[in-house]
Amino acid sequence: MLNLSQEIWQQAADAIREADALFIGAGAGMGVDSGLPDFRGDQGFWKAYPPFRKQGLSFIDLANPQWFAKDPMLAWGFYGHRLHLYRNTQPHDGFSILLNWGQQLPAGYFVYTSNVDGQFQKAGFDANHILECHGSLHHLQCTTTCKQEIWDASKIEVAVDETSFRAKAPLPRCQHCGQLARPNLLMFGDWHWNSHRTDRQERRLDDWLKTRHGQKIVIIECGAGTAIPSVRVACEQIAKTHNGTLIRINPREAHGPPNCISISTGALEALQTIHQNLTQNPNI
Repeated sequence: MLNLSQEIWQQAADAIREADALFIGAGAGMGVDSGLPDFRGDQGFWKAYPPFRKQGLSFIDLANPQWFAKDPMLAWGFYGHRLHLYRNTQPHDGFSILLNWGQQLPAGYFVYTSNVDGQFQKAGFDANHILECHGSLHHLQCTTTCKQEIWDASKIEVAVDETSFRAKAPLPRCQHCGQLARPNLLMFGDWHWNSHRTDRQERRLDDWLKTRHGQKIVIIECGAGTAIPSVRVACEQIAKTHNGTLIRINPREAHGPPNCISISTGALEALQTIHQNLTQNPNI
């Protein structure tokens, strides 16, 4: 436990206790406590994927749709391995804590995440109350524009060589035209991401926010960094437009706008400590 004052923890607990609704923002740091690799910086990425160090390929290099045309086995080796990893990972207890708070608050919850791992759904959150701003690895689309459809990847299995991280045939194919399929997630330099699923999620969030005017919203942001600031921007915007209280949990970048409750520790530790403070006076 970092040396944070009891006042900080109490402020966070009071903000949740006094709220009508919960808005959850989550970046890559949310999954670290579940055992998912930290891709922050090349060293963190290469620790998880040693063969790519030899090739000089970073996460940004690999998270690019060009590989599905240039080297499909490499592309699906990278994403197929991650798909299996996410399927086999159990969400940490912090997810359950957030879900419990959201279900108890009178106006409910909504999740905004840049993660493509599907951990919120796996933890029991209502899929209709989740916005995955960068898409999901658990859904597929065609590498061409044949039908502009998105389909579930739950029946897809990709065999991956654990030493080279290259995929083995057969690779996932479009269920309509038979061409190579790819994950329905936003990559770097990606002009062909099919955003229709995320667009529908955005409309549901807009509808949810429209019915929250005049209500107290507490915004809890976990593990969202400044390198790709999608989640931080969304949380700050909602805190501003809805006069909400922002609780920013981040071990390295907890700083925020005025009146932000900054907690410089990991997501699980912070959520457990706030929960302990709440249960000492359980009135939410």
